Amino acid sequence: QVQMVESGGGSVQAGGSLRLSCQASGHGYDRAYLGWFRQAPGKEREGVAVIGMTSDKTFYADSVRGRFTISGDAGKKTIYLQMNNLKPEDTGTYYCVAGQPGPELQLNSGGYEYWGKGTMVTISS
Repeated sequence: QVQMVESGGGSVQAGGSLRLSCQASGHGYDRAYLGWFRQAPGKEREGVAVIGMTSDKTFYADSVRGRFTISGDAGKKTIYLQMNNLKPEDTGTYYCVAGQPGPELQLNSGGYEYWGKGTMVTISS
């Protein structure tokens, strides 16, 4: 069983920055991909950024590439999402996830078994 707890959400103006953190506990996360998904009101959940905890490979949605950076600290069982140059369309609930998605499916929500409760990010224009 793996548990994920997010922190770091908040409200900032467009152009600002936020850093999300996710603390994992339990067993199995170290062989997994950990990452972030988000869901805006009235929209489908989408993959934002994912990192392989052993490979350190990273995957980003096109909409955030160049603005967001995902990093991980396996020893601290923690991943981070540094979000810069935030836009109003980045508004939503951000979820930390853990799982073992198949090849080419790292940003597909179906590959993730464990989900945090989410942290809210609000970007004003």
